[in-house]
Amino acid sequence: MNSEQIIFYIFSFWFIASSLAMIFSRNAAKAVLFLILAFFSAASIWLLLEAEFLAITLILVYVGAVMVLFLFVIKMLNIDKSTLRAKFAGYLPLGLLVAAIIVTEMAMVLGYNQFGLGVMAAPARHGADYSNITVLALQLYTDYIYSFELAAVLLLIAIIAAITLVHRKEVNRKGQSISEQVKVQAKDRVRLVSITPKNKENK
Repeated sequence: MNSEQIIFYIFSFWFIASSLAMIFSRNAAKAVLFLILAFFSAASIWLLLEAEFLAITLILVYVGAVMVLFLFVIKMLNIDKSTLRAKFAGYLPLGLLVAAIIVTEMAMVLGYNQFGLGVMAAPARHGADYSNITVLALQLYTDYIYSFELAAVLLLIAIIAAITLVHRKEVNRKGQSISEQVKVQAKDRVRLVSITPKNKENK
């Protein structure tokens, strides 16, 4: 076993361990931190596969931006833990069934019979002048252009959904209605009252 395989097994262990810790963590903030560790481990494995662009993108975009947004959303939603646990217990059987189906499908698609070394040869080593960014861009903007545009639309929908969740209507929140302010007339702002003097009343 060479040094590259040892490094691969180390990062794979931390990737699996952090993923399981994220799933079984009861604290949402700690789950996000475990997810960040999983992203770092996956980026390290991609570096071993000569996918430097994907590794740097995973760290800069997901760890540096998306995870920060996750933390903001978790803190702003202010989810009641008791309500969350009750809902989790109710959906646990269905969640386990869906998880089992997903794991089975991934094992059938990504199993050894499909991507084993007996079916596919090991990736060839490239020279120092090789640029995986160029190869990735050619594949992304030619063969997978429609999938790329569909992913952009899905991300836009996710942004709109996140904004909708954060801007919930609260009773104590003060708002401003421009249309109602424009429609207001002078008679609605000022009320004229005729007051009779006390001297007149006594007479």
